[in-house]
Amino acid sequence: METRQQGLLDPEPVTEVDEEMVSDVDLNNTMTDEEREEILSELTKLEEEISTLRQVLASKEKHHSELKAKLGITPLSEFKQNFNKSWYDMQTSTAYKKTSETLSTAGQKTSAAFTTLGTAISRKFGDMRNSSSFKSFEEKVECTVSNIKQTKVGSQGGGGSFEEVLSSAALASAQETPSNNMPESSDHERTC
Repeated sequence: METRQQGLLDPEPVTEVDEEMVSDVDLNNTMTDEEREEILSELTKLEEEISTLRQVLASKEKHHSELKAKLGITPLSEFKQNFNKSWYDMQTSTAYKKTSETLSTAGQKTSAAFTTLGTAISRKFGDMRNSSSFKSFEEKVECTVSNIKQTKVGSQGGGGSFEEVLSSAALASAQETPSNNMPESSDHERTC
């Protein structure tokens, strides 16, 4: 057992021969000059065939373009035709039909919801306008505006802008006594 432990403790590790290096060396040494020339000859032939095929393909593509031009088929018309076909295919697909139906249903439901909401809001405004508190408020506003106009007309003998009427009413209101004794104008008695 000591010899094994001693082998593990040796300062130099055991080296193995690289298998790829051995196979490369063997291949290079086993190929003869004749085989090498034969492979190079075959490679040259393949490159020539590829070049010939490229020339033939270019010639065929040119002829193809010329025939399309004679028929009046332009790249733009081809694009339009392809786009229209793709659009048609998409529209006739099951996924598109289901999505379209779902969106249509959602739109109808949303429209119905907004209609219902609008009706409810209109009804609430109508109810509010017909309520006694709103009518009382409306009467007070009308009365106040009428009083302001009468005050303005009585004090200046003429009309004026609405802002001027409000300013004078505010000034008059600030000058009134706490008992709200307002001087009555001769033309109009205040009832508010």
